[in-house]
Amino acid sequence: MKILKLFTITLAILLTGIIYSGCNQNQSTAPSAQMTDDAYLTSVVQNGYSNNAFDEDNLMSQVSADLNDGGAVWDNDNNPPGFPIDSLKKWGRIVRNVNVDYNITNSGDTLKTVHITRTITGDYVILGYQNGQLDSIFKPYTEVMYRWVKFKRIASTPNPMHNWRLYQISMLNGGTTLPQVGSSKVQMDKIEIYQDNASTPTYIFNGPNFEDLNLFTTTLFGGNGIPRIDRDIPVKIMVYTTSQDAQPDLVAWHWARNTFGFHRVPFVLVSQTGGGPYTRVYSKTFSAFHLHRLGVHNGYISASTYESLWDSDPAKFASSEIGLPYRVTR
Repeated sequence: MKILKLFTITLAILLTGIIYSGCNQNQSTAPSAQMTDDAYLTSVVQNGYSNNAFDEDNLMSQVSADLNDGGAVWDNDNNPPGFPIDSLKKWGRIVRNVNVDYNITNSGDTLKTVHITRTITGDYVILGYQNGQLDSIFKPYTEVMYRWVKFKRIASTPNPMHNWRLYQISMLNGGTTLPQVGSSKVQMDKIEIYQDNASTPTYIFNGPNFEDLNLFTTTLFGGNGIPRIDRDIPVKIMVYTTSQDAQPDLVAWHWARNTFGFHRVPFVLVSQTGGGPYTRVYSKTFSAFHLHRLGVHNGYISASTYESLWDSDPAKFASSEIGLPYRVTR
């Protein structure tokens, strides 16, 4: 009897431990259940919603990595000679630090808008020849980028993970604040995208406040989603700018980091009017590489002053940037 009683007590203790452990496992696999709605949405913006490469919710978490060239990198085109840098070989950004601020506003009980302000500090790295000698120039910079993200309620449960999904995402817009304010030197006013040699643009994006004027509604809520760029299909992008400097700026398309194919494509100046400020149009036709990763990505268009790349003075760096999310499906 004593042995049976001891066995019964031991079994009860083991079962209690198993049940308690199971409860803890259930809680640990659903940490979002312990969050407020706003805290959960902030985590989605920071980390993405899932590991699905086609999930538009994941775009926000990729921004800092996609902006980081990791140092000076090649263009796919040759660079013309300049002064005081005789011949430019490579250039690019190194991201040293990122600070993100989230301002969440409510529209009733069904819509939440997250205004994301991302402040990036780092170095702009230029590798080129000065007086025939190869040299590296580092230009410390601060850049501030803005984006709107909207979430809609799809359910009312105790777990916010089941309640909210991405409804709309804006273009990314910003530029340098130090050492020079990018928008005071060169500003992008309009972007046109032509696909498959079409005579009319597939997409037109108006600025200069691109984050306010261009919102993409996700397919989950009946929208067209973010722009689509298919592999091996010709894409022509036209960029309209207003510039204060007599020397043409360097405008370039930046593929999402770690994708196959060219990482950066410089545009060609096709027209110019005015005498300061100058109204300029840049254009380039290219194709997404046939091994480009499928899924959703952040592409960028940058407009940097001539002095940013061709002058070795660290105090001369001004750049404006537009972030264009895109999807590759085939």
